[in-house]
Amino acid sequence: MDAALVTQWTFFEEVPIPSDVASLLVQGEEPYAAFKTFRDSAIFTSKRLIVRDSQGMTGKKVEIYSVPYSSINMWSTENAGRLDMNAEIELWTRAGHIKISVGKKIDVRRIDMLIANSVLLNS
Repeated sequence: MDAALVTQWTFFEEVPIPSDVASLLVQGEEPYAAFKTFRDSAIFTSKRLIVRDSQGMTGKKVEIYSVPYSSINMWSTENAGRLDMNAEIELWTRAGHIKISVGKKIDVRRIDMLIANSVLLNS
């Protein structure tokens, strides 16, 4: 598929779900897992992937990306090999292509199952 690369992120390790994520959730939406990104966090919920990106010198400016599972057309996961540093996830959405590098502290198959359960069971 030749979808344009929209963005790319790196997930370093699984972290506790941030307490302030509740303000981003709609009625009936539940957070399932959170991962540390370069400057903030990514949260898998029952309805979407939310990626928060703190910006600026103080980090007070925050950009929030929201990828509804209903927009995902296809995804792939690739575990890290012996010489690879990171595993990789790719999402093809209606908006374009998203790449996610996954650090060694994260089980990429866990994320694969989070996506599969959310995309396939909610479609």
